[in-house]
Amino acid sequence: MSPFPPFIQRHGRIALRPLSDADVDALLAIFGDPEVVRYWSGSPWSGPEDAHRMLAADRAAFDAGGAIRLGVSLRDENRVIGTVSLFNRSESNRRAEIGYALARSAWGRGLMHEALAQWLDWAFGPLGLHRLEADVDPENVASRRSLERLGFRQEGLLRERWIVGGEVADTAFYGLLAREWQARTQR
Repeated sequence: MSPFPPFIQRHGRIALRPLSDADVDALLAIFGDPEVVRYWSGSPWSGPEDAHRMLAADRAAFDAGGAIRLGVSLRDENRVIGTVSLFNRSESNRRAEIGYALARSAWGRGLMHEALAQWLDWAFGPLGLHRLEADVDPENVASRRSLERLGFRQEGLLRERWIVGGEVADTAFYGLLAREWQARTQR
């Protein structure tokens, strides 16, 4: 039995679906792009073995009930152009963190906004979460705008939290409560 309720949604231009080994090349194209992972806490991937490691880790985390990652594709296509994830899940506190990535070729079209809106509907709906959190590099203006457009609020700043590739970066913490999301979607 799955530790998560089913996720079957296709709205607008976006479909969210489970990832598989067939997505290795698409995932490598996304996470191997230095511009896409510029503000992540790791370096760009160097080969397909990185994608296989992520898929294996994702399967183990899913089976343990602690995390889930889905592929983002255009509704009428099957090729993965991004991912959305939910991790560091605390069932007792009904809280989790979200993460997301989008291929550079898909930037600037509002696709991640659509994907995240579906993701939040599921997280605050069938999954029953009370709170979602996001950890963002303050210099990642596009990501911050995406979160704020969805109703997330910046709740804190941790100075010099990450050192990636020798570069020190701060973290801006964002949070969104289920009641805030539900009030936005009922308007």
